[in-house]
Amino acid sequence: MLGHTVGDAYEQLVRLAPETPLRSHGPRPVLRRCSIQVHAPHSAIEAFATIATGARVRAMAFRLERGEDQRWRCAAVELDGLGAAARHP
Repeated sequence: MLGHTVGDAYEQLVRLAPETPLRSHGPRPVLRRCSIQVHAPHSAIEAFATIATGARVRAMAFRLERGEDQRWRCAAVELDGLGAAARHP
């Protein structure tokens, strides 16, 4: 993942990984809703999704930024609003 992240995003992913809704041993996760916002001139994308696992619904958001090499990299990740906690343990 190091080559696909910039800034603090890798550490955010490491801290949030145990909380991911996709690691459920119960009902299969279902994507409920997703949306993106593209920032001009196509240099960043902010996306969010809501994911249901049985009765539980979780929110996930992330930001992708395009580098000078034109590759997209994850710059920030939040799960249920835990982005700030992931950045500052």
